[in-house]
Amino acid sequence: MSVKTTLMAAMAATVLSLPAAAEMAKIMVDDAYARASTPSAKSGAAFMGLMNHSGEDDRLISASSDVAAKVELHTHLEDANGVMRMVEVEEGFVIPAGETLMMERGGKHVMFMGLNEPFEQGKMVEVTLTFEKAGDVAVQIPVDLERQPGAGAHGGHGDHNHSHDHNMSN
Repeated sequence: MSVKTTLMAAMAATVLSLPAAAEMAKIMVDDAYARASTPSAKSGAAFMGLMNHSGEDDRLISASSDVAAKVELHTHLEDANGVMRMVEVEEGFVIPAGETLMMERGGKHVMFMGLNEPFEQGKMVEVTLTFEKAGDVAVQIPVDLERQPGAGAHGGHGDHNHSHDHNMSN
């Protein structure tokens, strides 16, 4: 094979791989961490920034992981009595083009219910985030049981108990 043929083949392989690399970079995960309220907790949550670098809106439609029996997308909503309740968001979360969706304590988050084993400080949790347009994005999320609200690159909005559908207080 000549040098010219080898060079052309390498260039073609690079050009053909660019769309796949660009597709993968459309959604970027920033400052992710997972936690459980106590070492013996049966539930936990993950928080992060989801940056949409594409030119069109996308939607986080689900999450999955082997660390728990069930993984859902949740948020906190205030009911008619002013009580904050954690609820599943079955339709997922829109991430506008060029913007970042913040998933924070006291707000939107990935909820793990029925943990298979306790979250241990410094361990990693493997999670697959599924987006309407970007598809599946696998992420390794560090467990940080010591992080306080307001810590990290983006801060937080309060520390809430992450028990499913229990009263929340600010």
